[in-house]
Amino acid sequence: MTVAGAETAGAAQTPSCGPEALGVSRTIAIGGSPHVGFKTYPQTLDLKDHEVVLTFDDGPAATTSRVLDALAAQCAKASFFLIGRNAAGMPRVVQREIAEGHTVGHHSNSHPMLRSLPFAKAMANIDDGVASVDKAAGGKDSKFFRFPGFADSPALLEALDRKGMPVFGADLWASDWNVMTPQEELELLMGRLRRAGGGIVLLHDTHKQTADMIPALLAALKAEGFHLVHIVPGASPPALKQAPAGWTSETDATLQKMSVSGATKRARTAPAPMGDALQDNAPKADAPIQEQKDSAPPKI
Repeated sequence: MTVAGAETAGAAQTPSCGPEALGVSRTIAIGGSPHVGFKTYPQTLDLKDHEVVLTFDDGPAATTSRVLDALAAQCAKASFFLIGRNAAGMPRVVQREIAEGHTVGHHSNSHPMLRSLPFAKAMANIDDGVASVDKAAGGKDSKFFRFPGFADSPALLEALDRKGMPVFGADLWASDWNVMTPQEELELLMGRLRRAGGGIVLLHDTHKQTADMIPALLAALKAEGFHLVHIVPGASPPALKQAPAGWTSETDATLQKMSVSGATKRARTAPAPMGDALQDNAPKADAPIQEQKDSAPPKI
């Protein structure tokens, strides 16, 4: 493990990155063991206005190569949080992600709600997933981790802290676990990005509708002046931004509604002045399709 499409996964030809391509605006090296992403934690990466980090969960899958093709065409980089058993079954796709400069992280071995498992079984699932991804990646994976369903616990977070594994939530998501057209998904996500001004975005390279949407998303980001930030392993903790006062964990509330058992998260408070960015980013129950309230995500 380093600090620094279907299984027919030949690397795409690298295009010349001219001014028309989205490209990467800057790179943030992340070390230590921060917990970031306002959906779950009271702090996130200290991104500038209109900066976006693209992250994908649950792969690799048959649709992953199409996502990689779209990223390559725009000289864009993303981070992929892989399920261990999927990585073991499609190592060539994992190797393509590495070869094309993306960051590969971890998302457990079999995608259980880890908070609901006995501690030893939860850690075994994490460790097995890390081992499978590390083998598929030839040791070039990162230590980055995202909990399935964002279902962490204080004990699991403490264990990952001891391992030096940064934990990623998200600042906003595409809700692509809900069935919609690629155009509806694009409109929903771009609307959320405009209101939030950027952030860590959660998508799933396992969904066809998302793979179909990615070329249009990258073009829209470029057209509307968003800048792509690539996250990579580093030696030091990154600069963080605190949530506004009154912040609460949206994912904790969702997990409670789903009756996910296990330890609840630590109490979290945020000292910054009250703001409405998080409220604006929340989907409205009575809004049209692109702003409908999310159904509980079964596979984050």
